[in-house]
Amino acid sequence: MGQGTLKPGRLRRSFFARPPESVAPDLLGCVLERPCPEGSVAVRLVEVEAYAGGEDPASHAWRGRTARNAAMYGPPGTLYVYFVYGMHWCVNVVCEAPGTPAAVLLRAGEVVDGVEQAHARRGPAVRPRDLARGPARLAQALGIDRSLDGRDLLSGQGIRLRLGEPVPADRVAAGPRVGVRNAADRPWRYWIAGDPNVSGYRRGATGPVAQT
Repeated sequence: MGQGTLKPGRLRRSFFARPPESVAPDLLGCVLERPCPEGSVAVRLVEVEAYAGGEDPASHAWRGRTARNAAMYGPPGTLYVYFVYGMHWCVNVVCEAPGTPAAVLLRAGEVVDGVEQAHARRGPAVRPRDLARGPARLAQALGIDRSLDGRDLLSGQGIRLRLGEPVPADRVAAGPRVGVRNAADRPWRYWIAGDPNVSGYRRGATGPVAQT
């Protein structure tokens, strides 16, 4: 089901209660909003990446449940936030039924509201296209950290996800995942073709760009 078939308004739990490779392309064009006292920021998603839990050797849930990945086993439509390399946060949207660990990594977006606050977090000299161009940058621009791990996106408390302008099917591209050693060639990375905010793809790249 493409985003274009969805009715305007708030997303429903059933939207997320599907395999991650189905949810991922439908997240393109959606807007993640983070209201904060110091200033709200909203990011339009332009690149995402699916991970299928226990069936996916690139997923954090490949070897089972841990304290770190517990949020992946929660209700669909919640956040899974993790820390990598002692310096970066990355944010995922949980999919499938509760108890089935699956998620979509939010890889890149365009800041569509709260540009000044995003610059305050990312740096005043950062180019607008680079404010949320990459998973760690996206989390930083939105002010996301471990305190939001397990937060329900449908509650609207502290963070929320809403539909944006539909992305035409001919602009949705798919290809290999980034930064994973196992199952890297699964075409589960999705992005809006031609969008300047999509992160640069380097085959075999390493860094805080994937779940594994």
